[in-house]
Amino acid sequence: MIRLAALAILGATPALAQDWNAQVTPYVWASGLGGDVTPFTGAPTLSFDKSFSEVLEDLDAAFFLSGYARRDRFVVLGDLSYSASSKSGLIPPGLPAEGEVSQRSLTLAAGWRAIDNGGLALDVLGGVRAWKIEAEILFAGGAISRSGDKDFVDPIIALRANYTLAPRWSAIAYIDHGVTGMGSEKTTQVVATVNYRMTERAYVSVGYRRLDVDYRSGGTRVDATMAGPLLGLTWRF
Repeated sequence: MIRLAALAILGATPALAQDWNAQVTPYVWASGLGGDVTPFTGAPTLSFDKSFSEVLEDLDAAFFLSGYARRDRFVVLGDLSYSASSKSGLIPPGLPAEGEVSQRSLTLAAGWRAIDNGGLALDVLGGVRAWKIEAEILFAGGAISRSGDKDFVDPIIALRANYTLAPRWSAIAYIDHGVTGMGSEKTTQVVATVNYRMTERAYVSVGYRRLDVDYRSGGTRVDATMAGPLLGLTWRF
């Protein structure tokens, strides 16, 4: 599901450009990681509490991409995140082990531009965030392994504000929150950026992003926070 939707973001944006104002932003997210992951019933809990420099040591792969489009007052957005990390340590009763955790999250939302007075634009949106979280624990140098994965979807509501600071400068604030507890117990995302227009079609952005999820089902528990600064490049079509 996440792969198909991600391809839709990449493939649909140029096609929309004839009638829509559209943009795509690949970005680097210097995310620290904190929280606990229990992949399945009876598995040890993997605990994380790391700054970005520490996360880099364990990071295996990462990819982040967002898209946004508007036609008149109708708006749509999407955000794709993928990261995979591994960690070595000891688990009770002192056995050496290695844990590997990967997460994919895709946020898709659509809504209406409620305010547009030239200097301030405010969008009100509703949508979903789909998750796929995989975890594996390896014992005895990898000779023994246990793994589990979970897919779930959270309905969300969101607000996105764009404020003009100067002719070439703007600020964007975005927040969303899970509304029903259908997938996770709680999920929240906050993004704030300051943006500089380099050309008519290219922008550079710096800011901060925080993404929280608390998921519990049977013996699986994921209570994690990913937060840190970001740097992105935006192309408008």
